[in-house]
Amino acid sequence: MTTPLQSLVASGTKLWLDSIDPKEVERNRAWGASGATSNPIIIADLIKTGRFDNDMAKLMRDGLGDDDLAWAMTDQLVRQAQKVFMPVWEATRGDDGYVSFELDALIEDPARNLPVKERTRLYLELGKKWAAGHKNRMIKIPNTEGGVAALEELAAAGVTLNVTLTFSPKQYFAARDAVWRGAKQRKSLDQFKSVYSIFVSRLDVYTETHIPQLPPRSQGMVGIVNAKRIWKMNQDFWADKKLPLKQEIIFASTGTKKKSDPPWKYVEAFAGSDIETNPPATNEEVLASGRTITRQVDKLPSKEILSDIDTMVDIDKMEHVLMEEGIKKFADPQKALLALIAEKRKSLKTAAK
Repeated sequence: MTTPLQSLVASGTKLWLDSIDPKEVERNRAWGASGATSNPIIIADLIKTGRFDNDMAKLMRDGLGDDDLAWAMTDQLVRQAQKVFMPVWEATRGDDGYVSFELDALIEDPARNLPVKERTRLYLELGKKWAAGHKNRMIKIPNTEGGVAALEELAAAGVTLNVTLTFSPKQYFAARDAVWRGAKQRKSLDQFKSVYSIFVSRLDVYTETHIPQLPPRSQGMVGIVNAKRIWKMNQDFWADKKLPLKQEIIFASTGTKKKSDPPWKYVEAFAGSDIETNPPATNEEVLASGRTITRQVDKLPSKEILSDIDTMVDIDKMEHVLMEEGIKKFADPQKALLALIAEKRKSLKTAAK
């Protein structure tokens, strides 16, 4: 009997896990997941479990400070996930089987307010550093001014990129064009792979708060419509490039935010092509639903709903608000991770006495 997640994969979706918890990676790999992504919240949640105290204690004995320790743990956990998905990477010749590695979110910290050129320099330095020697590691770069300015050089240098924190077509165009300019500078395009993470559920949270006058039929549909339209733009752009590997959209933030929404709302909406990064809880709930998932990614809602969205949603304004929120959500978890490591350092020292 085919499970809901198997039917999702059969529809044409690459199922990636929004976690690098070794236990979840193994479990979701068995369910059909073929890649994963990481971020500071995921790393912090794993450290909180206490399962990695011995690893941390060793790194502390080796003299690593809190920041270096955070990156050593991130690198270790991403490497472990990469090993699980490497057979997928090999079988697909580099078209799937990746694990995304997020660079230092504090580069965008409003409190630091680094000059844009310095942000770009750091993305270039760290992107090349953390990509070196890894076949199935993607480097996550945020779709900010400093991040986009680094994309061309990183792509030219052979770094496999996941451009994250993308909310609008305008952002997507800027990122895609920069990546493609860089890719064309490579000696060969055989291993060129790029993905563009389009955030979904945050748009629907935004419209409920900022556009309450949007008719009920269209509330909760903006994230889906926006991402599907960008998906079609991406399909059209790459169609004539004749590349060996697919340049894909990641439908990100697929966990529902409203309790009244079924957990499979976004999972089903984008079924049929490209990549979904689903939280472990979402995959569990989809698996338990018993549903058969079919291709929906190229199906838009009614003309009335599209008209509501096009006339009432100011995409530029929405992008601006969500980017401000997103950058804060980007930087704060990294600060929290460093604070957690400092606490762990104290507790492990006490335990060792």
